[in-house]
Amino acid sequence: MKKILITSALPYVNNVPHLGNIIGCVLSADVFARYSRSRGWNTRYICGADEHGTTTETKALEEGITPQQVCDKYYKLHKEIYEWFGISFDVFGRTSTETHKKLTQEIFLKLHENRFIVEDFLEELYCEKCKKSLADRFVEGICPYCGYENARGDQCDKCGHLLNAVELKNPKCKICGSAPTKKNTKHLFLDLEKLQPELKKWIKQISKEGFWSDNTITYTNAWLKEGLKKRCISRQLKWGIPIPLKGFEDMVFYVWFDAPIGYISITAHKFNDWKDWWKNPEHVSLYQFMGKDNVLFHTIIFPGTLIGTKDKYTLLYHINTTEYLNYKDGKFSKSRGIGVFGDDAVKLGLPPDAFRYYLLVNRPEKADTVFSWDDFQDKLNHELIGTLGNLVNRTIVFLNKYYNSKVPDYDLEEKEKEFLDLVRDQENKITNLLDKVKLKDALKEILALCANGNKFFQAAEPWKNVKEDKKRADNALYILINLVKDIAILCEPYLPFTSDKIFKQLNIEAKKWEDLGVLSVDKGHKIGQAEVLFNKLVDKDKNELKEKFSGKSKKEEKETSSLATREKKGFNLLNLKVAEIKEVKDHPDAEKLIILKLNLGKNEKERQIVAGIKGHYSNKELKGKKIIVVTNLEPADIRGEKSNGMLLACGSDEGTVGLVTVKKAEPGTQVLIEGTKPNNEIITLDEFKTVKLRAKQGKTYYESEILKAGDEEVIVEKGVEGKIR
Repeated sequence: MKKILITSALPYVNNVPHLGNIIGCVLSADVFARYSRSRGWNTRYICGADEHGTTTETKALEEGITPQQVCDKYYKLHKEIYEWFGISFDVFGRTSTETHKKLTQEIFLKLHENRFIVEDFLEELYCEKCKKSLADRFVEGICPYCGYENARGDQCDKCGHLLNAVELKNPKCKICGSAPTKKNTKHLFLDLEKLQPELKKWIKQISKEGFWSDNTITYTNAWLKEGLKKRCISRQLKWGIPIPLKGFEDMVFYVWFDAPIGYISITAHKFNDWKDWWKNPEHVSLYQFMGKDNVLFHTIIFPGTLIGTKDKYTLLYHINTTEYLNYKDGKFSKSRGIGVFGDDAVKLGLPPDAFRYYLLVNRPEKADTVFSWDDFQDKLNHELIGTLGNLVNRTIVFLNKYYNSKVPDYDLEEKEKEFLDLVRDQENKITNLLDKVKLKDALKEILALCANGNKFFQAAEPWKNVKEDKKRADNALYILINLVKDIAILCEPYLPFTSDKIFKQLNIEAKKWEDLGVLSVDKGHKIGQAEVLFNKLVDKDKNELKEKFSGKSKKEEKETSSLATREKKGFNLLNLKVAEIKEVKDHPDAEKLIILKLNLGKNEKERQIVAGIKGHYSNKELKGKKIIVVTNLEPADIRGEKSNGMLLACGSDEGTVGLVTVKKAEPGTQVLIEGTKPNNEIITLDEFKTVKLRAKQGKTYYESEILKAGDEEVIVEKGVEGKIR
């Protein structure tokens, strides 16, 4: 039988997971694990707590308890939150076990024996006041790459660069706040340079077989092209796995060396047959789920570690990564009360499937997305209730009321058989998407299938035909009740609690994927009573939730407003760039909107925006045009399509719209006025509206200054004059 091994990145147990953490790892993996089980594949979903390293030591110092007490406290909290969300781990273990210690040390000793471990000196930071070396997260400073002021000693959260603490500008000890000094210490390194040839060969093959995403391949190939360098795997800490090598007994393994080994050790700690999964590459496919900041540890460092042992380990097959989920216009912050954390969600009285649906349909697969209570309300009320819930409820209610809850006899005609063929085609499309781990696309197709079911119900008019054309009504209800059964199967990976409710209302045992498209709810079967699947979120409750998680009172917001509004005013709020339109298509759900795919230069990924200029330009006219885009505007969901930025245009009183464009400047060129520089902070639409841009005599101005892309003046087409928006 096909074996599917699934892992999600091990969460640090030094805090409470927020919704962004949950969708990035455990929830996404759970959907695929549930789907895999429904397909009948032999499946193991492995996760657990990452308990070593500086994150745990610093938390212990903050709370005045031991590292072990920190791990015990937060492990329990994480486990309870994931259980509430319905995450179906086969095991949620820990990296503080003897099993983990033994396996990590064994793997290290094999690497050492095979000469993939080298000794060298590492320049590191030392705090004279605390009398200790500052490993990783004991130090913060300014990122040398992007200038972010709170970069950690191992990685910048803003630009994603991996760092060594000594690279930080203006470093500070996180414990006492003093400036550390530099010193050289002997450490152990994994010789990735020596492993590169074999790693490169493996990556070239498996990235195609395992359908790695484009951004994952780009990140990984960039590292390979630059040339892999030896990576330090030792730290001067007390909390961790001791290094079993003479001269290094007082050191422990760097957490990013031992944490991925936790996937293996957690399996081994729970299951005696762990080698059938982790040392069986011919028969096991390994799927790993994580945030984008973890990619290189899983495509290079962890596979390199296993390859270096020269044992026959199961290596990565498919890697599934997400961008970041933000809350409103910034990060989740427990200390400031901004955003919804796992323990908050448990207490709110909203069902877990409402959160599961919103997080999955808003999953940040190609770009960062934003959690918004307005959007949450819209998705719950109009999609979950208005589309899926409506189909299920109206079908079961109708059978309860007019058929004494019994499935009618049937004699299907050609049009009804055609609808069943359409259903099966859509179900095959959903299956193919899930096979490729296209989780968001598959979920949207499930909603589209529900919408088609509602249309079929309307067209069949059973409320009228139950008296006028009984055969047509009978056929329609027979088809619909079987479609409801299929919806219960399809939504189980996404909405397990809802799926269970539907099967109970149908009065049948839960079905698996093989029953899709099968008319297995047969004539004469007595269904149960209809029950509402979800309650609407009303405006009053939504507004209370917005206030509850806004983080600050209005007075506090005014006093501690964002950096953009405090220090940047006028044109300095903006980050404008030249963008070339690569693709144009009509918005599927809005007559006046179009969707543009943009090239913003070599250093940026393709970007999508939604624009309301349909009718003013043809799609053919737009393709290839170089427009000006506000690149630092907060992302928005516009009628179901993500828009990451906004084009600039000017509209006349007569209704003519002219785009703000350039002829020669290359995509990615910054658009500025003299004496300004681009703002990298995200701004709101209201903040953008405070910037007074105008078109006059074919040119664009901020006050009296002309906007330029390099040396080229920015123009407005069609001779339109007035406000630019």
